[in-house]
Amino acid sequence: MRVLVRDPARVEHALGPLGVAGAVDAVVGDVTDAPMVERALDGCEGVLHAAAVFTLDRRRDDEIAATNVRATELVLGSARRLGLDPIVHVSSVSALLPPAGPVLGPDDEPGHPTGLYARSKADAERVARAMQADGAPVVTTYPGAVWGPDDPTRGDQVRIVVDFLKSGVIPVTTGGMPVVDARDLGAVHAACFERGRGARRYMAGGELVTLPRLVEILRTLTGRRLLSVPVPAPTMRAIGALSDLVQRIAPISLPLTHEAMVTLTGGVPCDNRRTTDELGVAFRPVEETVADTLGWLRETGGLTARHVGRLGR
Repeated sequence: MRVLVRDPARVEHALGPLGVAGAVDAVVGDVTDAPMVERALDGCEGVLHAAAVFTLDRRRDDEIAATNVRATELVLGSARRLGLDPIVHVSSVSALLPPAGPVLGPDDEPGHPTGLYARSKADAERVARAMQADGAPVVTTYPGAVWGPDDPTRGDQVRIVVDFLKSGVIPVTTGGMPVVDARDLGAVHAACFERGRGARRYMAGGELVTLPRLVEILRTLTGRRLLSVPVPAPTMRAIGALSDLVQRIAPISLPLTHEAMVTLTGGVPCDNRRTTDELGVAFRPVEETVADTLGWLRETGGLTARHVGRLGR
């Protein structure tokens, strides 16, 4: 297996807990460097393209604009010229927002979201679909919010639950987030690597988790008396806009951004039936995902025994 990375030290950090870091050939370079992408793909049979700048921090807008669509053009285009099959493109449910109906499906048209990250994923999705329409063996997946143990970056999804448990207060509003277990998402991508099946699309949204449902799960797992505070959706979006403003003038990072709140308050369920039927991947209960995530955070110092309550005992 070969990976294209900017920092080779991150290979051990990300893959060491899984016990596969030693089996990886690391090519050091940037995904927006065309010759480096060609070098990384040379001699490969298939490719998984998951490289993108994922952040809702408005201070990194220039990085998102310069990377996400260009990386998709280079990786998918180079893979096609080299005859790789399959060419797995990791998109996002964000690429299909705002939802056209009460359920998101893998064949929904790319949307025109207001947030820059989601917009970059929608534009990258259009690149992938144009190649699919032209006969390229591009296989697209649409992950939701990825939770689970061994997150090498402890990104926004982990930070949200950590902040909730540390404060003991959880705002609840309309909508929700489609939560997929990282281990199930890995199984989806592994199952996509079958040569000769052509262009396909698979939803990997897992289960839509509303904030009241998340409160219920966290209370059950921890035994803590967490406080839920109802907040109207417009207020949540306004809080997100204020968070964006604060981050532009102060050196802090806040997960409750305007883009995140727009996505959350407009969340709808995902139709994963094709993924289950064709790939044979069943998504585990979200309670298991949350429990394993909290257990891992407790073991690695992200949360204390007090934060996780009876789960730690």
